Amino acid sequence: MGASRLYTLVLVVQPERVLLGMKKRGFGAGRWNGFGGKVEEGETIEDGAKRELQEECGVTTDALHKAGRILFEFEGEPERMEVHIFRTDSIQGTPTESDEMRPQWFPLDRIPFADMWPDDSYWFPLLLQKRKFHGYFKFQGQDTILDYQLHEVADT
Repeated sequence: MGASRLYTLVLVVQPERVLLGMKKRGFGAGRWNGFGGKVEEGETIEDGAKRELQEECGVTTDALHKAGRILFEFEGEPERMEVHIFRTDSIQGTPTESDEMRPQWFPLDRIPFADMWPDDSYWFPLLLQKRKFHGYFKFQGQDTILDYQLHEVADT
């Protein structure tokens, strides 16, 4: 296996609802997802998560809670993605559309899993229950999971 690159993903979860963004361009375009991206050189993972949240939907937070870490491998791609997943229930500002994402609130009983990454339905329930997890997903293309592992952990 090749090298991995650090990424972040932030889910804003409030009582009875979750904020997702429709990815408008680039990797994952056409899917609902949390907010995140690459960690830039010189910034911490948490600082990268906060920056991406602000850039992609215009809100800020002081309270990120580490939920999990997933390593993604895409068949034929040399670089793996190490994604650090955070949740927050406290944001400042109003979610606003950006060049990259169109934010929308969804009731917790109507999360659009059919229009999200296929792995989300595996780990999202753990995140909603505030349970911490580590995982690995191997994809063929962007729609087919070839292999996966997912387990709860005491600390991320």
